[in-house]
Amino acid sequence: MIAIINAKILTVTNGTIENGALLVEDGKIKAYGENIAIPENAEIIDAKGGWLTPGLIDAHTHMCVFGEPNTMPGLQGDGNEGSSPITPELDAVYALNPHDMSIEKVRNAGFTTCYTGPGSANVIGGTGVTFKLRGNSPEEMEIPGHRHMKMALGENPKRFYGTNKKVAPWTRMGTGALLRKWLQMAKNYSDELIAFEKGEGKKPVYDFQLEALVPVVRGEMKARIHAHRADDIETAIRISHEFNLDFSVEHATEGYKIIDILKENKVDVIIGPLIPSWAKMETWGRMPETAGVLNEAGINVMLTADKSSATAHLPMEIGYCMARGLKFDDALEGITIRPARFLGVGDKVGSIEVGKDADIAIFNGNPFENFTLCRFTMIDGVVYKNEL
Repeated sequence: MIAIINAKILTVTNGTIENGALLVEDGKIKAYGENIAIPENAEIIDAKGGWLTPGLIDAHTHMCVFGEPNTMPGLQGDGNEGSSPITPELDAVYALNPHDMSIEKVRNAGFTTCYTGPGSANVIGGTGVTFKLRGNSPEEMEIPGHRHMKMALGENPKRFYGTNKKVAPWTRMGTGALLRKWLQMAKNYSDELIAFEKGEGKKPVYDFQLEALVPVVRGEMKARIHAHRADDIETAIRISHEFNLDFSVEHATEGYKIIDILKENKVDVIIGPLIPSWAKMETWGRMPETAGVLNEAGINVMLTADKSSATAHLPMEIGYCMARGLKFDDALEGITIRPARFLGVGDKVGSIEVGKDADIAIFNGNPFENFTLCRFTMIDGVVYKNEL
């Protein structure tokens, strides 16, 4: 058993304990509180007044898939399969590198669970995985049963394919049409499968691509839709309603322009990158106030760095947004319990609760201040970093 003592415990879901202890046994949180008994045989770890949080979570990364370093001459990254704009059959697990250099860096910053997947070059890009930052194989890393389908609107797919003028889409109109076409084909395929299972028709010829989209059109798999501009966000909502998708909007850069629409449609949004950048036209409207404004409106906001090892700097970027209106509790929830629930692993991670996985980070101050350091990281009761 491990006992962490003298910690300021931020439970996320049940308040803050100013000076408490936490017990870990068999990889799980066994107990926590102000006056809990410490077993004589326990290994003692002194937090020295540090801020103890559940392991942090980034619900939108490309870690271990794009690969780092990924800018070497002649090196083709694994994040975007540019051979076709429609690739639902792709599975990020086949690019998931458990020895990627980003893992240790991000884990050392207090992150213990992440989601990774294909990039946004394709209109339909394939499935990503929810994983813990440990293990020597994709199977050891992945938390099974929590995959989502990546889709993309806006500049990325039309720039990637439109510039060669050989393959659609060239325009936003083409992107929307292509997405709707394939979702309709998948729905038809799914309907034929259902009819066959009821003994009412012939089994359709197996289609590798449409098979991958069946759980999406049945609402059994989330559609993660990349959209920066306000009109692209509205397109994501419109198409999702047309096909009854369980969906989220990734980035939502101009979400502040359509707050009522996001709220009315109860859209989950994952905002990031958070620091203003004008690398492409659709991100010219990026504002650090967006996270705070959307939270104030009651929208379910999660926060991301949207790059691989850059997730290590996400707490500092969140601090930048907090100086511009984002509240501390919303910030903490945005990288703990909200993404945990969104990813379907809220029963395992995202808060300090008895019975949950012992995924823990300890900071020597407020995690969102740029002079704070993560001093301790634990995943499933195993200590990966201890500088206490």
